[in-house]
Amino acid sequence: MSSRDRWAEWLLNRRCGGNKAELTRTMDYLTPIRDNVLAHAALKEGETLLDVGCGDGLIAFRALQQAPSGTVIFSDISADLLNHARALAEQMDTLSRCQFIQASADDLSALPDDSVDVVTTRSVLIYVNDKGSAFREFHRVLRKSGRLSIFEPINRFRYPHPPHIFWGFDVTPVMDLANKVKAVYEAIQPVDADPMLNFDERDLLELAERAGFRALHVRLDVAVVQSDAVEWDVFVNVAGNPRIPTLDEAMNQALSRTEREAFVRQLRPSVETRQGTQSTAVAYLWATKQ
Repeated sequence: MSSRDRWAEWLLNRRCGGNKAELTRTMDYLTPIRDNVLAHAALKEGETLLDVGCGDGLIAFRALQQAPSGTVIFSDISADLLNHARALAEQMDTLSRCQFIQASADDLSALPDDSVDVVTTRSVLIYVNDKGSAFREFHRVLRKSGRLSIFEPINRFRYPHPPHIFWGFDVTPVMDLANKVKAVYEAIQPVDADPMLNFDERDLLELAERAGFRALHVRLDVAVVQSDAVEWDVFVNVAGNPRIPTLDEAMNQALSRTEREAFVRQLRPSVETRQGTQSTAVAYLWATKQ
């Protein structure tokens, strides 16, 4: 059993099921997102960037490379992830240009007003109940003409799925079993209340505007494509976020042994032969404090 908190354990292990190939695929997906966030941030030499919800430092370490005389503040609610990032910064000989604060996105009181030039986030607001407070905090800590650049998945796009669809795959013959498994996830993340599901790109725009940001831009990217090639053992052992079980864990919780066998018998061939559809929507927002 890992001694790391759930955020660190997910980001460093459960996100990819401990599989190196899946980690590579994940990083191939995240790298252009990181680059887009930083491009919209327009980071300049010598500036201070605050990376809220820094995780393992995907954006923060790239910012250190882009602005070799700048400072990066690593902020996260996870002490374990901050320790992980601090160790990496020491290995990379960039520790002197780094600061580390343990804080949530909606309470950055450890930082004074008008103290940073850029605020970035990636997939952070999906965990924040009070997104309005987060935007107000971003605005508060930014200096005049400071820039905000964020990326968020819009998880309620085409959600909830029809009862015969499970994670993009047709499971009509075992729809009753699929709904039992879905119920495990829905109990943890109810569609109308969970912060991952209760907003879209229009809400982000409105919240940023209410907080005082101007020169606002929002870009929504939507894709409906064939499901990725993925090994079954990876598929069932990856957790979609820190709060939910893997599919293997959810099946064990919701189904009897016989039911599980029937469900797997239906779903596994579709996964392994890419017979599903992936529907995704993500939003970039960037803005200026004037």
